Amino acid sequence: MDVLALVCLFTAWVGYTIFAHRRSHGFPSLLGSTNRERRQWMWRATGRDNRLFDGAVVQNLSTSPSFFASTTILIIGGLVAVLGASNQAEAFMRDLPFAARTSMLLFDLKLVVMLGMFVFAFFRFTWSMRQYGFGTLLLASAPLAEDPYWTDATRDAFAERAGRVVGLAAESFNDGLRTYYMSFAVMAWFISPVAAIVATVCVVWVLYQREFQSEMLALLNR
Repeated sequence: MDVLALVCLFTAWVGYTIFAHRRSHGFPSLLGSTNRERRQWMWRATGRDNRLFDGAVVQNLSTSPSFFASTTILIIGGLVAVLGASNQAEAFMRDLPFAARTSMLLFDLKLVVMLGMFVFAFFRFTWSMRQYGFGTLLLASAPLAEDPYWTDATRDAFAERAGRVVGLAAESFNDGLRTYYMSFAVMAWFISPVAAIVATVCVVWVLYQREFQSEMLALLNR
């Protein structure tokens, strides 16, 4: 059952990531809808000489992955500390009346899996921060609005490129958040493998509802 829970977790995590990426190309999704708005934002930025506001918006967007990256570092440190004192942690879990009894090796494996997930999330959050920095660089290097270089074609090309860069930053941040969601399934695994499987299904359902069926998506597509 523990092997089944682990396979279910990673299959759902990787499978949903691939599914969401492919479905967003042909069906409305939060990421696809916001990417459309990002492109429109960059196109409008080409008509402004003063782009301080646009740079401030990109900087503000980068604060979220920065916050989560800092938080993830603390979580990683806490998990490493628990891994170093796994005997006491396992004894605490054994005292819980609703937790399944597991071996010390399996308990350490659960900690390592969760640790690996948050390391992955840290890399995605920091990559998102760098990509937002690249977006700011593109805004700063864009010619002024009255520059004769600007034509409708060049404005469209710039908006497509800059909007895509900011969109990739948002996608990296989304990957990190999805990892946080899936970590709840690993937390349920400490109770029992059945709880982990149920939690995995619930997390995937919540992710799907928010990304493809939410009221926010309907508002963005009006």
